Amino acid sequence: MVLGEGGFGNVYKGWLEDNPSSNNASGTVIAVKRLNSESLQEFAEWQAEVSILGCLSHPNLVKLLGYCRKEAEILLVYEFMQKGSLEHQLFRRGFAVQPLPWDVRLKIAIGAARGLAFLHTSEKVIYRDFKASNILLDGAYNAKISDFGLVFGLGKLGPSPSRSHVTTMVMGTYGYADPEYVATGHLYVKSDVYAFGVVLVEMLTGLRAFDRRRSIEQHNLTDWIKPYLHDRRKLKSIMDSRLEGKYPSKAAFRIAQLSLRCLETKPKQRPSMKEVLESLERLHAANEKPMEPIFGSNHNHTR
Repeated sequence: MVLGEGGFGNVYKGWLEDNPSSNNASGTVIAVKRLNSESLQEFAEWQAEVSILGCLSHPNLVKLLGYCRKEAEILLVYEFMQKGSLEHQLFRRGFAVQPLPWDVRLKIAIGAARGLAFLHTSEKVIYRDFKASNILLDGAYNAKISDFGLVFGLGKLGPSPSRSHVTTMVMGTYGYADPEYVATGHLYVKSDVYAFGVVLVEMLTGLRAFDRRRSIEQHNLTDWIKPYLHDRRKLKSIMDSRLEGKYPSKAAFRIAQLSLRCLETKPKQRPSMKEVLESLERLHAANEKPMEPIFGSNHNHTR
């Protein structure tokens, strides 16, 4: 029943029993995160997640159904997300695996942007660990942000009551973290925007934000891909080959341009998540149809 493994412990599939006396697995399907009880850091993140998700409700944030702290057992109980994470859907390989179609990728990007925009505007918090593995998908590919243990509160929510944007410990995931935050410890709302830009590039290319299996100059996806995002022809050469050319070229280029704005070196030069969301929604409203692949086209690039 293990759904995933991480430094915090394992996530399991389970059920809230409609009939506790029954020996059969039945009832509401749930996901249960079981934390490593000996880790003080994990316990702090558990506390943060309980306090934050216990106060928040939004269609694009995963629902916390309950929690437990009893002796050595430290648990979090969530709604079950049938399609797993964006990371799983985007990067899994296999003969029978169907790649995410373009319109589904756009839907996921819009849902995730709505969740981040809500956190920034309504709740005044910085998420701090936005990445493909923290975007969960329900049966209809609706995106919901999960894992709130590293959220930094600028208002009434969050583990820190301080309004300061300077953190004593740089936290997040390599490849997604804002370079200025990594270098200086100065945390910004726009640090989340940078990470969102990285995820957009992953969705365009089908490549991971950081991968040591690539050549050394290609380890960091954004450093390698940035020059390709400025030019329509270059962009075509690094688009996810598993799309087989079935994507609207104009929309793809607009998203490439949007990702470049999100990946600006200086946080002030990046758009807000509200602006990012509006840009994505305009693309969706335009409803540009995926182009038919050109026979013999070549989309080879290092994986």
